[in-house]
Amino acid sequence: MKNELFERWMQQGNVTVPKMLLTHYSRIGLSETECMLILQLHSFLEDGNVFPTPSELSERMTIDVNQTLSFMRVFIQKGFLSIQSIEDKDRGVYAEKYSLQPLWNRLLSELGEEQHNERVNDVKDRKNNIFVMFETEFGRPLSPMEIETVNIWMDEDNHPSEMIGAALKEGVLAGKLNFRYIDRILFEWKKAGVITVEQARVHGEKFRTRQQRAQPRSADYASKKDSLSLPAYNWLDS
Repeated sequence: MKNELFERWMQQGNVTVPKMLLTHYSRIGLSETECMLILQLHSFLEDGNVFPTPSELSERMTIDVNQTLSFMRVFIQKGFLSIQSIEDKDRGVYAEKYSLQPLWNRLLSELGEEQHNERVNDVKDRKNNIFVMFETEFGRPLSPMEIETVNIWMDEDNHPSEMIGAALKEGVLAGKLNFRYIDRILFEWKKAGVITVEQARVHGEKFRTRQQRAQPRSADYASKKDSLSLPAYNWLDS
C-alpha cells in the first residue's frame, strides 16, 4: 500500500529547482519564506499554471492570502517578478502570466559580479606574492618605479605571475638582480613562445648547455667539469 502511494506521488512529476536560487537567495535580499514562495510559484509555472492566484499559492504555504499577496507585490517592486500579457489566439483574448525571468537575470548578474570580484582578488593576491618575492630576493622594498614595472608586466604585457617569478629566479641564478635583465628574459621567452614555467626551465637549460659547450676546454677545466654547475645564461647578450 505504501509503495503504491509513493508511486502515485512520484507520477505527479518533479520540479526543477534552480541551484543558484537555493545558494544565493539571501544575497539578493530574500528570506526563507520568500524563497519558498518563489519556488511554489516556479512549480505552478512549470505545471502550466502561468497565473496562480494568491489563494492557490497560500494553500501550499504557512502564510495566509494577504501575506502571499503582499510578498508578490514586493517581488514586483524589487524587480524579481513581472506580469506579462499573452494572447489566446483561439479565443481572441489577452491574459496575464507571471515571469520569473527578472529574478534569474538578477541572480546571474550577482554570480557574474561575484566571479569578477574573485578574479580581481586573485590578481591582487598574485601581484602581492610577486612583490614579496622580489623584495625577498632584492633584500629591500621595491621602489614605486619598480612596482609600476611589475604592474606593466602583468597588466599590459600579460605575463603570468608564475613566469615573472621564473624570470626572477633566472636573474638570481645569473647574479643579475636588476629589472632590465628580468625584462629581457621575459621578452625572449615571449618571442620564443615560452608560456609555462617548465618550458622556461628547459629553455634556460638549453641556453646554458650551449654556452658551456662554447667555452674553451682547457685541461684544468676538463678535469673539474664534473664538479662544476652549468653557468648561468646571460640574457642581455642574446
